Amino acid sequence: MAILLLFADFSSAFNTVVPSKLITKLGDLGINPSLCNWTLDFLTDRPQHVRSGHSRSTTITLSTGVPQGCVLSPFLYSLFTYDCRPVHGSNSIIKFADDTTVIGLISNNDETAYREEVERLTTWCANNNLVLNTSKTKELIVDFRKARGGTQDPIHINGMAVERVSSFKFLGTHISEDLSWTTNTSSIIKKAHQRLFFLRTLRKNQLSSAVLVNFYRCAIESILTNCVSVWYGSCTIAEHKALQRVVKTAQRITKTTLPAIGDVQRKRCLHRARSILKDSSHPAHRLFFLLPSGRRYRTLRTRTSRLRNSFFPRAVSLLNSC
Repeated sequence: MAILLLFADFSSAFNTVVPSKLITKLGDLGINPSLCNWTLDFLTDRPQHVRSGHSRSTTITLSTGVPQGCVLSPFLYSLFTYDCRPVHGSNSIIKFADDTTVIGLISNNDETAYREEVERLTTWCANNNLVLNTSKTKELIVDFRKARGGTQDPIHINGMAVERVSSFKFLGTHISEDLSWTTNTSSIIKKAHQRLFFLRTLRKNQLSSAVLVNFYRCAIESILTNCVSVWYGSCTIAEHKALQRVVKTAQRITKTTLPAIGDVQRKRCLHRARSILKDSSHPAHRLFFLLPSGRRYRTLRTRTSRLRNSFFPRAVSLLNSC
């Protein structure tokens, strides 16, 4: 089996939402009519202008889209796209705000269901006033079969072929076709080294260690540990050492002891696992099965080191070791 992932990119997704269609969908979801009318009033006839210093542009009135930067907008957009669902059991559609990913499980080299899902997504977008940006939409193939079948022609959207890539940056994390984290780790380390320059500059200006540590936690550690519970366990020893060297450099600059990346990862894995345990509606809740003793969780069966080092098996092991 193989996995095909289509990372869809929309052109100005928030700006193209039609309020009348949104209100219709809110009604279909059983939202109180008064709340629907309030939302419609909020989205229509919105005055907008740009201010720069003492200058201000001409005011225009907008009645389309949901205002970017508004706390309510991502939630309204999620409700607007609630009916964008897979129709084939072998496919999934993952949505996070305006990031949409179609995932197809391919068996016997049959991509029919996956391609039909992409066509359906294209039709859904056209019916809902959303424009797919084909030039920025990418496809990634994950295939570990020893005898790989020949892949079919690239997906076409609106007459344009979708580019197939070996790695894609999804929600800030690089996902590679071989499921290694080399590209992601290299990108993180490069960005962290750039931030170390500013940390050195702050030290040269004789700022206190407390300020330096605060900058490190906000500007450097936040980069090193972004989604760390997902990828760190599958990194190579060399990658672990390269990440930790950044921390050691920061320790010399700040002259303090800073948390090791591995310690942060273990803490976050445990926190995430316990959050899933408390949420019975979470899709992964069933993976944490308490044994009759009531003290340990059933170990997940793994055949490959790739799966063994991924989040869920490691999370179960960490819970059992506590």
